[in-house]
Amino acid sequence: MARRKKPRGPVGAPSRNWIRAGDMVQVMSGDDSGDRDHPRRARVLRVHPAESTVLVEGVRKVFKHVRKSQEHPRGGRVEKEAPIALAKVMLVCPSCGAPSRRKLRLRDDGSKARVCSACGADIPLPKG
Repeated sequence: MARRKKPRGPVGAPSRNWIRAGDMVQVMSGDDSGDRDHPRRARVLRVHPAESTVLVEGVRKVFKHVRKSQEHPRGGRVEKEAPIALAKVMLVCPSCGAPSRRKLRLRDDGSKARVCSACGADIPLPKG
């Protein structure tokens, strides 16, 4: 009898997540990354830390086939976003506009602040 393979999930537990819902990110690889002159930048809608994925507005659009119901009286196909890997996006600094690697700075009061790796400015948490 053949042995069944275990389903492969994300490799290792993700470290403390630095991307939050409402952040502006740049898609670095994949079909939705854009090109060198016009990279794809969009807002994060939702973060799934256990799966190491993010839901980004307008990126990785898929079609969901729905039956007729009161919500969808004609049925058909509904277009929606699907999650992409957290490793494929980088946080965009609002002050300099460059994609930034993860960097944290301890403030005087002991709290942590996200810092842009390009210009050194603090990246504020999104409101909401």
